[in-house]
Amino acid sequence: MVMKTNGFVDGSLPDELKKVLRSVGSEWGDVVDDMESLQVIPLKGAMTNEVFQINWPTKCGNLDRKLVVRIYGEGVEAFFSRDDEIRTFECMSKHGQGPRLLGRFADGRVEEFIHARTLSAADLRDHEISALVAAKMREFHNLEMPGPRTVLLWNRMRDWLVEAKSMCSAKCVKEFRLDSLEDEISMLEKELSHDYLDVGFCHNDLQYGNIMLDEETRSITLIDYEYASFNPVAYDLANHFCEMVANYHSETPHILDYNKYPGLEERRRFVDTYLSSAGKQPSEDEAVLLLNEVERYTLASHLFWGLWGIISGYVNKIDFDYMEYARQRFRQYWLRKKRLLGSPDNYVNGYVGYSTESG
Repeated sequence: MVMKTNGFVDGSLPDELKKVLRSVGSEWGDVVDDMESLQVIPLKGAMTNEVFQINWPTKCGNLDRKLVVRIYGEGVEAFFSRDDEIRTFECMSKHGQGPRLLGRFADGRVEEFIHARTLSAADLRDHEISALVAAKMREFHNLEMPGPRTVLLWNRMRDWLVEAKSMCSAKCVKEFRLDSLEDEISMLEKELSHDYLDVGFCHNDLQYGNIMLDEETRSITLIDYEYASFNPVAYDLANHFCEMVANYHSETPHILDYNKYPGLEERRRFVDTYLSSAGKQPSEDEAVLLLNEVERYTLASHLFWGLWGIISGYVNKIDFDYMEYARQRFRQYWLRKKRLLGSPDNYVNGYVGYSTESG
């Protein structure tokens, strides 16, 4: 039954968690006295936290209750404020988005189990599912969330750069060119920040494992808001496209296959659906403008997750080759920088070109 993770030891659950589970069970009319009767199922694919499904039999015995326990990863304070993330989680629940918060304990929290399936890497390439995701992203970006609509992306990367340099050896700093990244971040901020770009509340980590699909209603739910903040919506779309090259459930989950990056037709279809989901058909100029800005924002995504990979390699104990992941993201940044920020010759039929060489 047991989980071996932060705050969990072989053969037992933390007393705080037991108290929360008993309280939730009581609210549901169940009695959860025998903790050994709980079925604990690790849910794979998470790279910041460890996530488990917990089942227990109801009083009548013919139905299992289900909920989710999320164990906070080590060193997450380097990436985001857990208090801010909890506030976002609770606000999302009030908006009818995502699971409800059922309880908290020192090293994690208990969440509602959503009766839907997590998407797979292949699902992101399914035309129908991709259209559902695009429409859901537009809805998410338009949510009224508390706080100023201030772009967090650039200062967050600067903070992470300071953190990464404080952890890295001189050899590591040289390998990842960390001494040059302050200038790169400032250059990108100047090149990519435009008044005409929409700023919305962005998920910022829309990989397939953070998207759930109800097979009956065909409704999409976005989960895991640790990195959510106000940002240019073009960045959120760019990050989602970058995630299409990953398969975190393969035998080599850290390996990224950039031959799988979506082609122009697929990206255009996604952007058209995103823009039209608000009920108004976009103009050709509007669609092309967003599509090109999205491609340029892939550079910010590569730097963002490259820095995340370096820090995670030092603070996170999850079985994942964070450093190799970081190498691949930085490699893509340097490969694509000139092409995506270069001259108009890099535009093909009005679109930014994005070749599939893996480097």
